[in-house]
Amino acid sequence: MTVSAVPPHTARDARVHGLPELSGAGRTLVMGVVNVTPDSFSDGGEWFEPSAAVAHGLELLGEGADILDVGGESTRPGAVRVPQDQELARVLPVIEQLAARGAVVSVDTTRAAVAERAVAAGARIVNDVSGGLADPEMGRAVAETGAAYVAMHWRGHADVMDDLEVYDDVVADVRDELAARMAALHDDGVRPDQIILDPGLGFAKAGVLNWPLLAHLDALHRLGRPVLVGASRKRFLGHLLADPAGRTAPPRARDDATAAISALSAAAGAWCVRVHTARASVDAVKVAAAWSAAEGAPRVGSPGTSSSSAPSAPEALTSTVALTTESWTAGGQDMPTWQDSGAGNDDGGGPR
Repeated sequence: MTVSAVPPHTARDARVHGLPELSGAGRTLVMGVVNVTPDSFSDGGEWFEPSAAVAHGLELLGEGADILDVGGESTRPGAVRVPQDQELARVLPVIEQLAARGAVVSVDTTRAAVAERAVAAGARIVNDVSGGLADPEMGRAVAETGAAYVAMHWRGHADVMDDLEVYDDVVADVRDELAARMAALHDDGVRPDQIILDPGLGFAKAGVLNWPLLAHLDALHRLGRPVLVGASRKRFLGHLLADPAGRTAPPRARDDATAAISALSAAAGAWCVRVHTARASVDAVKVAAAWSAAEGAPRVGSPGTSSSSAPSAPEALTSTVALTTESWTAGGQDMPTWQDSGAGNDDGGGPR
């Protein structure tokens, strides 16, 4: 697949088939997580009952979420797969009720049969953490339903994914593996404008390897499709926020850091951020939009003042980010290289 230079906001605002009201919104969207599972790392089954899940979804909408992502199978590290019938029983009633109330609903599944039933129940997006690798029928199902499709970078199921964290250059490897998934999905009949890409933070990336992926979303923008960022409450944030004794921050203590990533991802041109609590990230992406707009606008002082030669806040931030990026660079290559993180186990939670 040809990789070309694509401005980040061009990728963000690309048309997504089946989502006309969310295409070209000119801003980063917010996807709220509705876990209908008893063992999610982030909320421990708090929304397991359908009535509780629907109420939580409506609460997320009230906080400003644009999309609700309903999932019935945990993908935390070490999680055991649930039977398909059980996954269906968990998600279908919730999807039906939320869609009936006007929500744009996504189904978080790796199974083609679940995706088909969920779309029939009202889901408009299939969010597949395996990018079609877990079920060879997924590409066909997505092509036939016409649903928007989030293809995430993935190397294996939850019970083995941490053993697969081996990269030559995590940014280039993730980009190339997602490009390969796009080509395979096209061969299955999936339209290019159905596809949304996700770098798969936390999946076969336990620790520090997540940071270069976030810092170089532009590498995925070059594939020409919108990018979804799902950093919310993930274990690499727990490592970052560890206390002086080295104890990782628990999942709910990672929400402020999640909102910070939402702002930075929005400024970098992400199509959507996937989060467990919506309000802070809704505010964060508004801040990023205002910041980006100000960067491209003339600088005007108060009446009676003159322009200063000192750099503006955005320019100062840009300089700081450039210096930080240089500190990651290895050699004189076009793209920095990062090795596997070697991060230890984290009992504080994983990807989902």
